[in-house]
Amino acid sequence: MSNPLGLLEKTQDVPRFLISDLCAYLEVYLTPEHIREVYRAYLFGAEAHVGQHRKTGEPYIYHPVAVARILAEMRMDHKCLMAAILHDVIEDTPTAKEQLAETFDSEIAELVDGVSKLSKIDFNSQAEAQAASLRKMLLAMTKDIRVILIKLADRLHNMRTLGVMRPDKSRRIAKETLDIFAPIANRLGINSMRLELEELGFAAYWPMRYRALKSAVTDARGHHRELVENVEKAIGVRLEQEGFQGEVFGRQKHLYSIYKKMVVKKLSFSEVVDVFAFRLVVDSVDTCYRMLGVVHNLYKPMPGRFKDYIAIPKANGYQSLHTVLFGPQGIPIEIQIRTEEMDKLAESGIAAHWMYKTGEASGQWVKSRASDWLQNLLEMQQGVGDSVEFLEHVKVDLFPDEVYVFTPRGRIMVLPKGATVVDFAYSVHTDVGNTCVAARVDRRLVPLRTRLHNGQTVEIINSETAGPSPAWLNFVVTGKARANIRSYLKNLQTQEAVSLGRRLLERELNLLSLKMDDLAEEQIEQIIQEFRLDSLDMLLADIALGNHMPQLVARRLAGEELSPGSESSQPEDQAAGVLAIKGTEGMVVNFANCCRPIPGDAIVGVFNPGKGIVIHQQGCRNLGDYKKHGHKWIEAEWEGDVQGEFSTKVRVESNNQRGVLASVASVISQQESNIEHVGSEERDGLSSTMVFVITVKNRRHLARIMRQVRSLPSVMRIARVRY
Repeated sequence: MSNPLGLLEKTQDVPRFLISDLCAYLEVYLTPEHIREVYRAYLFGAEAHVGQHRKTGEPYIYHPVAVARILAEMRMDHKCLMAAILHDVIEDTPTAKEQLAETFDSEIAELVDGVSKLSKIDFNSQAEAQAASLRKMLLAMTKDIRVILIKLADRLHNMRTLGVMRPDKSRRIAKETLDIFAPIANRLGINSMRLELEELGFAAYWPMRYRALKSAVTDARGHHRELVENVEKAIGVRLEQEGFQGEVFGRQKHLYSIYKKMVVKKLSFSEVVDVFAFRLVVDSVDTCYRMLGVVHNLYKPMPGRFKDYIAIPKANGYQSLHTVLFGPQGIPIEIQIRTEEMDKLAESGIAAHWMYKTGEASGQWVKSRASDWLQNLLEMQQGVGDSVEFLEHVKVDLFPDEVYVFTPRGRIMVLPKGATVVDFAYSVHTDVGNTCVAARVDRRLVPLRTRLHNGQTVEIINSETAGPSPAWLNFVVTGKARANIRSYLKNLQTQEAVSLGRRLLERELNLLSLKMDDLAEEQIEQIIQEFRLDSLDMLLADIALGNHMPQLVARRLAGEELSPGSESSQPEDQAAGVLAIKGTEGMVVNFANCCRPIPGDAIVGVFNPGKGIVIHQQGCRNLGDYKKHGHKWIEAEWEGDVQGEFSTKVRVESNNQRGVLASVASVISQQESNIEHVGSEERDGLSSTMVFVITVKNRRHLARIMRQVRSLPSVMRIARVRY
């Protein structure tokens, strides 16, 4: 083959795959009929994307074809390849999901829709939009794992062409790749894709660190090139001497894994011991363990650095023997020993289900582990409130440094490092977690917050009357446990809130000689719609949580028109006539400390749970936080003859001389005002600023005080502090 890259062209150092190249490649494992279907999808996609170009300047269709090529290398079925070619038509063209289902079939339409972002919904922030799209994709993945495989291939090609993006966008995409997509590839056991995503993400997010580390590794490899060759040769010779069939591959450690080890363990590059690694691929599991003895005889093993992932596979199905040895010149080297089938699964993970029909048993093992994780995702999303919270739970489960423990019957449970007894209980079953009250670890009673370690046997003690405690959220680490605890508490709080809200509302209705049962459904429905709620239970819960005032709701249900000046239910401890607040008679009224309104100011009331009505000046900057909650705003106005004193704040700038504070305080006192607080700070040695919190009756009273203070010879400026 003349082209060393294999049936592709290169544009700007990025491989560019043509449809003819793809079809030629597919002849290796697909039937001619299936290849024609893939080509038909290409024609549809090319027409849908006509006139669209990527940032690289090439026609947009080149990207979907490249995505399909990545999946073809994973031996995915023809429908997955068709969906890959069509994966952007719903999102970026006028094509509808129904049209895809009609032109091809519903299976392909569902795959394409699962990959498409939620672009037609308004979100409050980019983070919320991103989280909602990822949630949609992950839930679609639980129905068909090929959704995430298409998305991973899509992200991989986007990362390969990331250099044309703006630096800020490039870093955002790289961070998302490192936080979400590379860990998902790892969770599904697709090691080859994970490594490339991590490498590209590392280079884009921390370019200077990447270049520095790459240079250090290159130098180290140059200095120890002979060492690598000698170790490969020595192990190969021992293989032949023992009569084993196998191959030895020497490689340098992945840059991103070296970087993570340096960061997590706070090591310098020279302290990272296993920069060099060797992989032995042999013919059987028995040979794996025999070769372990051979390499331990060849080089001395490092204590505490042996791991058997064949007997106890990782959560993503990965199997191998890992050991770290003192190599030539005392340089640590890592050895991985596995069978050919394990090696294929290590590189392909869940994709091996499609790639290698011969490895049915191991393929089913990986598929079973993936299914368990997908089931956990479904359970998590049922108990969370919004997409951002769901994504946070998913992130927790994407970074498992695993602990292996046993049930009393000997079943192995894989949990993240740091997992507690409660995490274990929820991993067994949601009901087991919800009702656990104690546990035995290796037959000894332990607290529920006890962290688990490898090899322990855990038995959960349950009680049907028990329930999760909010304190559990302080120590659980798995997303499933956290989501289920929050869901239980949320439902419990909602039920209690509905009951409390009903009691509060009925008490107010009784004061108006009414009962809940006497109200017409139309009256209740009108109030529910007015407050933009979905049901009466939501209204009652909001009343209990302080989001709506029971007095106001009761009077609206009674059909009263709430007008200013109606003071029939004003409490005795509130001075009559101080305020006329439309529709809030009988409520506690407070004045905001941020803007300190006084009679004469233009004001607005805001209902704040726990504080009643809080009065702000109309221009207060803190009102911006309430713009999205217009139903909490209340019209407010001062009575014509307000009695009482109100706090306000003034700033006085004066010459920095002895006795200024005393003279200003004296003038304020002479004007029948009380000083509640005063603060002073020297500004430049010649002048100083004093801030007074004083009491006034109204704006006229304040103006009189300010005039008198301003007349002092030492005072340069006085102004009211409004916000």
